Amino acid sequence: MASTLLFTALKEAIDEEMANDVNVCIMGEDVGQYGGSYKVTKDLYEKYGELRVLDTPIAENSFTGMAVGAAMTGLRPIVEGMNMGFLLLAFNQISNNMGMLRYTSGGNYKIPAVVRGPGGVGRQLGAEHSQRLEAYFHAVPGIKIVACSTPTNAKGLMKAAIRDNNPVLFFEHVLLYNLSEELPEGDYICSLDQADLVKEGKDITILTYSRMRHHCLKAVEELDKKNIDVELIDLISLKPFDMKTISKSIKKTNNVIIVEECMKTGGIGAELIALITEECFDDLDTRPIRLSSQDIPTPYNGNLENLTIIQPHQIVEKVEEVINGSI
Repeated sequence: MASTLLFTALKEAIDEEMANDVNVCIMGEDVGQYGGSYKVTKDLYEKYGELRVLDTPIAENSFTGMAVGAAMTGLRPIVEGMNMGFLLLAFNQISNNMGMLRYTSGGNYKIPAVVRGPGGVGRQLGAEHSQRLEAYFHAVPGIKIVACSTPTNAKGLMKAAIRDNNPVLFFEHVLLYNLSEELPEGDYICSLDQADLVKEGKDITILTYSRMRHHCLKAVEELDKKNIDVELIDLISLKPFDMKTISKSIKKTNNVIIVEECMKTGGIGAELIALITEECFDDLDTRPIRLSSQDIPTPYNGNLENLTIIQPHQIVEKVEEVINGSI
C-alpha cells in the first residue's frame, strides 16, 4: 500500500465527507481553482463546483461570519485560513459567534463548522506567519481544539471534525504537510477528545502535540540508549484535554514534562500544569516541567528561529535532569 502525504490525507477526508454529505462545503482564499495555499483542496473545485468550494475575498472576518450563518441553516462549512495567523481577524466571529450561538440560542442552533489551516513555526516565514494560536483560542467556551500530527490522525480527525455538531478549530503544522505514511483502509475516524499513547514507558511522561511529537520521538531514541524509559503522549485534543489518559500515565511514571511549540506565557503547557497540579499533585515525585518557545516574535533569521523553539537535545537534557534528581 502506497504512503500518503499529510496534506493529501486531509484532502481525502474532505473529499470523502463532501461526497457523503451534500451539506459539506469549503470556503476561503484560493481554495477553488488554485487548490489551496498548501493544496489541501486541490481538484475539489472541479469536482464539486464553485458553490461548494467557494473562493472568497481577502476578508477573514466576513467569510468566517458567513460560515457561521451557513452552519445555522444546516450546512457544514469548512473554513480554510490560508495561514492561521490571519484568523486573528476573525476572532470575534469564532469566539462570540461560533463558540456561543448554540448556548445563547437556547440550543435552537447547532454550529457544525470546522476552521482549519496551517500554523506553527515554519522555515523563515517571519513572525506574522509563524503564529501558534492554539493558546489564543483556548479560553473561548463552546469550541473544540485539535492538532493533527500524522497523516493517519489528520484524516481521521478531519472526518470526525466535519461530522461533529459543534465548532472545531483544526490546527495543522506547516512543516508536517509532506510527512507520509500508510493510512488504514476503509472509512475511519479518530476521537476529537482522546490523546494518543505513542509509546509506553515507566520512568517519565512526556506530553506534547503537533510537530513537537516528532522532536520528542527523536529525543526518545537518544534516551532509550541511556536506559531511560519514556512514556510519550500526543495530546491531539487541546480542548478538552484527555485528563484520564494523562492522569493514568503520571500515576505510573510520577514525572512529567510538557513539550510545546506554543509560547511559554499563557500557553497550552501553562494550562496543563495547572490541571496536573490540581488533579495529579500527590502522584508527582518532582515538579512538572514545561519546555516551550521563547516569548518573542519569531525571528526571520534561520539560526535565531531555531533558537526560539525547543530542540530534541534540550528535551534529552531536561529528562536526564529530572531522572537524576538534579532539578
